[in-house]
Formats: sequence, C-alpha cells, structure tokens
Amino acid sequence: MENKTKQIYNYTVLLEKQEEGGYHAFCPTLKGCHSQGDTFEEAIDNITEAIELYLESLIADNQPIPKEDLIVKPLSIVL
Repeated sequence: MENKTKQIYNYTVLLEKQEEGGYHAFCPTLKGCHSQGDTFEEAIDNITEAIELYLESLIADNQPIPKEDLIVKPLSIVL
C-alpha cells in the first residue's frame, strides 16, 4: 500500500449570482475551470470538484500545477 503525502492547493474562486437563479463559479487561475449550482453551497461543492478534476488531469499528464498569482482589489468608481 502506497503512503502518499497529500498536497494542499489553495485557489481563489469567484461566484456570480445569476439573473435566472443559481450561481456561476470559476477559478481565474485555472483557465476554463467553471461550474455552477442552484445554491451557493452547491456551486461551492461543484467548483471544488471541478478544481480537483482539473488538477488530477494536469498531474496525470505530467503538466505543471499553476500557482496562484492573483490580486483581488475592490474598487469604488464615482461618476
């Protein structure tokens, strides 16, 4: 039995409330990694699974795991 050390990866995800209901979730660092859910919690569960599958695919293909280099800065625009 293999004794593999688990690696923790931390990524920022963004969630957008959709007009028609539910949430769109995506990870800006992992290009094309998007999901959705009818509730906030479902969207979080779904994007978590999408990220896990994305990373597993990169590992299986011997590709590098992207490191997050993301700055989130809210801006207030006054017109």
